[in-house]
Amino acid sequence: MQSSRFIEQLRRNSVALISLAIAIASLSYNSWRNELSEDNRTQRTVSIEVLRNLSDLQELVWHNHYDRDTQDKGNLRSGWAIVITTRDIATILNAPLPESAAMLYDTWSKNNEELGKDDAAKDAIIEAIEKCRSNTLNLLQELR
Repeated sequence: MQSSRFIEQLRRNSVALISLAIAIASLSYNSWRNELSEDNRTQRTVSIEVLRNLSDLQELVWHNHYDRDTQDKGNLRSGWAIVITTRDIATILNAPLPESAAMLYDTWSKNNEELGKDDAAKDAIIEAIEKCRSNTLNLLQELR
């Protein structure tokens, strides 16, 4: 008798139970999608900032190396600020961006004082910039 009452209650409330299951599933999907969208927005925003920084650093390297401008547009202290900022903001990006930015920092620290004197130093820094830029563009393309 108890089981027949339970089955009868299930039949009477089946629409409500199905509606509840659909509502929970929809809410779960919506929450997941919102989190993914927010993460993608963050990745895009920070990636664009990284690309701007890389462009600024590349310009600084060219001014320092080719124009021998060490005071204004080719100032190495400004380069340090760009490299450190890029490394720091890249930490919230998906792999391999944090590693690329760390490699850029290491390459800059080993070679920046030789800019304007040694083509190998300039080439190493430009190569690290290009690797970071390439990884950033790949990340942007992968975002959903």
